[in-house]
Amino acid sequence: MLSRGLLPAAVLLTLVLLAGCAAPDASPAGPAGGPRPPLTELTPPSDPRSFTGPATAVLGQPDIVAPPAPAQHLPVTVTDHQGTRVTVTDTSRILAFDMAGTLAATVFGLGFGDRVVGRDVSTAFPSARKLPLVTHNGHQLNAEAILALRPTVVLTDTTIGPWDAVLQLRDAHVPVVVLDPKRTIDTVGRLVRGVADALGAPAAGEQLATRLNGEITAKKAEITKVAPADPARRLRIVFLYLRGQAGVYYLFGKGSGADSLIDALGGEDVATEAGVEGMRPVNPEALVKAKPDVILVMTKGLQSVGGVDGALRVPGVAQTPAGLHRRFVDMDDAQILSFGPHTADVLDALARTLYSPGAAG
Repeated sequence: MLSRGLLPAAVLLTLVLLAGCAAPDASPAGPAGGPRPPLTELTPPSDPRSFTGPATAVLGQPDIVAPPAPAQHLPVTVTDHQGTRVTVTDTSRILAFDMAGTLAATVFGLGFGDRVVGRDVSTAFPSARKLPLVTHNGHQLNAEAILALRPTVVLTDTTIGPWDAVLQLRDAHVPVVVLDPKRTIDTVGRLVRGVADALGAPAAGEQLATRLNGEITAKKAEITKVAPADPARRLRIVFLYLRGQAGVYYLFGKGSGADSLIDALGGEDVATEAGVEGMRPVNPEALVKAKPDVILVMTKGLQSVGGVDGALRVPGVAQTPAGLHRRFVDMDDAQILSFGPHTADVLDALARTLYSPGAAG
């Protein structure tokens, strides 16, 4: 085991809020767009553990390419994730917010982006960046700012709070639909369908879910052609959540979403291998014993500890193979674990940094 005891989710959320874990109000680091050769055209190394040094994974297309607005059938009544029946009669002014920015990205992906009137701090893709913020101090909801935008429907989940702000919206007779907070490779289609159902566009939801799941399946198939077939040569990867300002250092393991990401990348999730469920504080001795070849981190998390040199001062990190070879792979906070419309592109960008760093930009 990599630590003693699992921190309650509510406590972890509080730490995240205090640490201000969101992506900044700035463009993602690195080049935007541009054609890239398919992964299958890359020449994979005989052993991807031979690479050294840090790398940043950058999306080939950082924006959401939205289709025209789909047909709708309103009013619609849905039963949300909490079992609450919600009737939506008007989608002319939409707000969608969660910890990862996935819900707003999904609304844009369905073709309703021109109806979104505000954003959370993690909704940072170019088409949404000029929208007014409804969060402050990281991911804390501001009920007054939300109500000032006169939303006709709100989509959210339980990853963002305080919950009193959500209750205040309901008291103001704003329809609030609470979606499933679980984010993994396998939940992409289900979340899309849930958002689409709440907006009275189930056919568009089915179409987008089918497309995204197909893209993910195809990308995973490409990755299998560049990742080592020999299990002994699979990259041993750990996802570390770093927030240096608050001294927060966590391992993400089974059920966190990071496990499904690492598996789709053809790697071995050493946290899950060691029995970590969800998110746990780093245990230095067990981290060293796990011997990760690569450490995945969020870009702002890495910056918060002072970059690679600072990350190497986190207890246990410098003594791992990843630490010895400075093998850190970072990606924008609002992208790496969002599991929304960008999922296939996230896999592509990360696979390039893992198996062909020279082709990652």
